[in-house]
Amino acid sequence: MEETGEILAAETKAITSFLSWLKQYCTWDNLIKLIFSAVVVLVLWIVYKLIIRAIKKVPETKVSTHKTMLLTTLVKYIFYVLVVMFVLSRFGVKLSAIWGAAGIAGVAIGFAAQTSVSNIISGVFVLTEGTIKIGDFISVGDVSGVVDNVNLLSVHIHTLDNQLVRIPNSNIINSNLTNFSFHAKRRFVFNVSIAYENDMEQALETLKKAPGLCPTVLQEPAPVVLFDGFGDSGIKMTVAVWFNSSDLAATKNAMFIAIKKVFDEAGIEIPYNKIVVDSGKLSVENLSK
Repeated sequence: MEETGEILAAETKAITSFLSWLKQYCTWDNLIKLIFSAVVVLVLWIVYKLIIRAIKKVPETKVSTHKTMLLTTLVKYIFYVLVVMFVLSRFGVKLSAIWGAAGIAGVAIGFAAQTSVSNIISGVFVLTEGTIKIGDFISVGDVSGVVDNVNLLSVHIHTLDNQLVRIPNSNIINSNLTNFSFHAKRRFVFNVSIAYENDMEQALETLKKAPGLCPTVLQEPAPVVLFDGFGDSGIKMTVAVWFNSSDLAATKNAMFIAIKKVFDEAGIEIPYNKIVVDSGKLSVENLSK
């Protein structure tokens, strides 16, 4: 019973101390400050939402999705900073002391996390340079995929087999970046060989017909067909075509089919290796008519 009384007395003392501490802040002056701060924060929040809504309503033809994301992130951080600074200043907190402490903390964190700081600095360049945007197909090192997100620390992509890959921004700055979607048009070169027995002028005119059979191939810039050298098993030819970047797969499939079709119709042989078994001996021969 005596121990129970001591516990109750201690709890009562703690509650009394807490109420006394709370009472010194529960003044009319602080209450007015709290109400005023709440009203100002509410107004800032409404303005913030209106700005975000206005940014998102801008058509993609004027502002890209990437720039919209960058603007909304910037506005969000500005809103948070303004709210925190306003509330602290209303309750008598000296902002100069906070900035000084933040500077010291920033130096300490910088030494402790140099890699993260490097990624953040690189992220600023990636975001402002404009070489990557959401939806682009890029290649960095041995990784390729479609960009899902671009932020201060890293770029998130998903590969063709739908695997998430996180690429630190410092890697992008320090490596060769290839953006296959940066330009609306791109070119692809198809290589093919013909047998030495074929007529070269006929082969040249025949191959020029292939791009016309592909609906995704652009006529401006015009396709280019030329000879590319004499190989060990045939005469090398090249056909280069332009197309919209989004039509890569369709163009490649259509062009391979068209090349084979026009050569077959003209009786032009594409040399190939064939395995021949004769009297138990295995050999590989290059066959052409």
